[in-house]
Amino acid sequence: MATEKSDIELDDDFVETEGDVEAADVPVSKTNLTKRRLIDNMLEERRLKRQISEYDFDL
Repeated sequence: MATEKSDIELDDDFVETEGDVEAADVPVSKTNLTKRRLIDNMLEERRLKRQISEYDFDL
């Protein structure tokens, strides 16, 4: 899922305008939020696995 990489072609003649900069910020923030959620989910899963392994089932 997160391991896919795509090739990006760059144009040397590209000139950024103010609208292009604002449009570029949105995917970056969404990507950062997605990465943060993935990390949170992984940490939660680890915590739950640790709790299960430490739980005394003989109660």
